[in-house]
Amino acid sequence: MATYLVTRTRSGPEWDPARPMEEQSAWVEHAAYMDDLVESGFVVLGGPLSDEFRVVIVIEAESDGAIRDRLAADPWDGSHLRTDAIEPWTIRLDARER
Repeated sequence: MATYLVTRTRSGPEWDPARPMEEQSAWVEHAAYMDDLVESGFVVLGGPLSDEFRVVIVIEAESDGAIRDRLAADPWDGSHLRTDAIEPWTIRLDARER
């Protein structure tokens, strides 16, 4: 399997920039969906960048299509988040395996 780096941007029509992430509509459903992706091993790492607008997710998947299919089932897909890029990321350094 390849490891991919996915960039998502909070830019959907339902994203309210005046509210924190945990107070956005459908937060509970989105958080549960993302937790399931972590538990299944699909999402390896993820979280917002310092601007709190962009989100980076490291995903283990066979293809871009597999990633897009899984993320399309996210309750926030299209309403709160947009996937801007899916790029392969070669991990050459990883201290977690020591």
